[in-house]
Amino acid sequence: MSRTFLITGASKGIGLALAHRLTRGGHQVVGLARNAGSNFPGVLVPVDLVDTRATDDALKDLTARFRFDGVINNVGLVRPQRLDAVELTVLDEVLRANLHPALQTVQALLPGMTERRWGRIVNISSLTVLGSVERTAYVAAKAALVSFSRSWALELATTGITVNAVSPGPTETELFRANNPPGSDGERRYLSSVPMARFGQPDEIAAAIAFLLSEDAGFITGQTLHVDGGASIGKAAF
Repeated sequence: MSRTFLITGASKGIGLALAHRLTRGGHQVVGLARNAGSNFPGVLVPVDLVDTRATDDALKDLTARFRFDGVINNVGLVRPQRLDAVELTVLDEVLRANLHPALQTVQALLPGMTERRWGRIVNISSLTVLGSVERTAYVAAKAALVSFSRSWALELATTGITVNAVSPGPTETELFRANNPPGSDGERRYLSSVPMARFGQPDEIAAAIAFLLSEDAGFITGQTLHVDGGASIGKAAF
């Protein structure tokens, strides 16, 4: 059955890979992103998701035009700062960018999904919630998305709507490569934490998300799926 899914942060990286995968599977995708790209395989709406009013306006328009079956909260913001330098304004900025759109999208889509008694919510967390330097604000936001997923899953358990989180490890997106070019210290540091000794590909993360959106995942809710080459379980013995 063809479904319609909303993806935030959809213009690049994991969000874009997911949009292409879902489209190949016969689904319709609608994306929200600050910058509209030319390679999006569905309807891409440019909106600054940090702007609460602009996001609300975009969601009101889209829910009037589409019957959404699910949402993938993929948008994220990182502002690295060491503990002794964390600024409250930066903390607020990161929490707002990662958490407010997730709540807004779910609240906007919830009436339709509840009425149809079918829905999928997937929140994109991060391996960094297990501990990462210079990521106080980011890990707080991504850990909150895991807690959102568990709490929302309980609230919606009898509605036909599932809620889960996906926690990617180091993934070879354009942004990741820009910050960690081949042969760099950053590349070596990240690779040393992955037992499979390679980075994930955006489409591999998208594949896990797509499964949680599928009919086959109807009895899975409140879970966090780590897609990280084994990084969440420890270092390989080599």
